[in-house]
Amino acid sequence: MSITAHGPHFLFETEALATGALRVAGVDEVGRGPLAGPVTAAAVILDPKRIPEGLNDSKALTAKRRAVLHDAILEVAEVSVAHASVAEIDEINILRAAQLAMTRALEGLSRTPCLALVDGNLLPRDMPCEGRAIVKGDAVCLSISAASIVAKIRRDRIMWALAQQYPGYGWETNAGYGSKSHMAALQSLGVTPHHRRSFKPVHNILYQEKNVTD
Repeated sequence: MSITAHGPHFLFETEALATGALRVAGVDEVGRGPLAGPVTAAAVILDPKRIPEGLNDSKALTAKRRAVLHDAILEVAEVSVAHASVAEIDEINILRAAQLAMTRALEGLSRTPCLALVDGNLLPRDMPCEGRAIVKGDAVCLSISAASIVAKIRRDRIMWALAQQYPGYGWETNAGYGSKSHMAALQSLGVTPHHRRSFKPVHNILYQEKNVTD
């Protein structure tokens, strides 16, 4: 596996493995910003001898490349995917829900890892193992890059399926983010059970509807 100066590398994992950590997982989440849908997290344990070429932050990849890498990751790595629901997001807030999804992803691995490399500057609560937070980890750490790709693909698939049930919001393309067409659909079609009522744009529309009916 070649390592470039400008892309993600395996140095974080190599350092941990050298100190006795037998299983090192990369963890990332996707879906903190959308107005609709769950937040999704993935935990990935890469085989140092079988790392797919081209791993990178999912946001830096085309949809086609993400799909190819997603399948390649599943062939050679241990993967766990988990979610926090819209109800959980509204109940405990999006930050805690994202952390909950990451903890669930770690717990879903066949065996608890020795160390979790987590994207961001905060470690999830109640992690089942030791953790290390890495700012912009999806761009510098291969295991986190792999997790970001898997989480993105899985959440996009969920939003595509929900778009078939609730047409008109454009979730198949905007993934629940507050695009102009999504905002227009919220105004014309209303709020669905999959919208996050704790998010201000959705809350404001519900407030408007309440005022109209009062």
